[in-house]
Amino acid sequence: MEIHAKIKRIIDEMNLNNNSFAKLIGVTSTTIDSITGGRLQSDGNRKRTKPGFDLINSIIKHCNVNPEYFFGDSEDIFVTATNSNDVNLKLPKIITVNEKGDENINFIGVKARAGYLDGYSDPEYMESLPSFSMPMLKNGTYRCFEIKGNSMSTTIHDGDYLFGKYVDNFDDILDGRIYVIISKNDGVVVKRVLNRIRESGKLILKSDNRDGNYPMYSIYAEDILEVWYASMYASKQMPDPINIYEKLHTLESKFYELEETLKKKLN
Repeated sequence: MEIHAKIKRIIDEMNLNNNSFAKLIGVTSTTIDSITGGRLQSDGNRKRTKPGFDLINSIIKHCNVNPEYFFGDSEDIFVTATNSNDVNLKLPKIITVNEKGDENINFIGVKARAGYLDGYSDPEYMESLPSFSMPMLKNGTYRCFEIKGNSMSTTIHDGDYLFGKYVDNFDDILDGRIYVIISKNDGVVVKRVLNRIRESGKLILKSDNRDGNYPMYSIYAEDILEVWYASMYASKQMPDPINIYEKLHTLESKFYELEETLKKKLN
């Protein structure tokens, strides 16, 4: 088997697309495309790029690939048989890019959330989602989730848009922060999280809404498919002023009226 075919097989075994695989090993998606599919030439043919030692070494390091698969006669792709299904995989299965090669922010609306659990690793599904870019969200992989329900009120409301940054390690999950958790049993949920992975192998999820029936519950690491850190959100609702501001506005208006009355009397 030629080297480009071996690399394509690794990508397929890990259930990644070229964009995700390229980011995992630290190269551009164009580089992987040119290796696996070739660059289109002026005569209509495609010429494949031959991968260098540094690229192959990066694949071995970041994907836990058996060196003998590349340099020997072994048919065993991975050092461990279970590595391609590791729950703590370093990147989302599918990453889409724009015509410039920059990562897209895929939008998962309320209607799309039902299919996300089955489609998050499906290239056709992910590419069918609306996508866009935002200049302030460049350092990382992001997705935008439309909020459904009121379990996180009064922080985040039904219909708001939450921008999540992909978390590639359970140790990076911080207590008390808001995350989008994608799990086998619960699908897409937005909760404030307590990280107890090291102590008991699970995350504790809680809601900000204290008025409704939203009990705290836990979810085990092996049931978690993706974790997205809430980096930013856009809301259709303007927050109500808190009492201190209401009092301040009242005092300001009274002061203004008093000032106007004094001016009239002096004139």
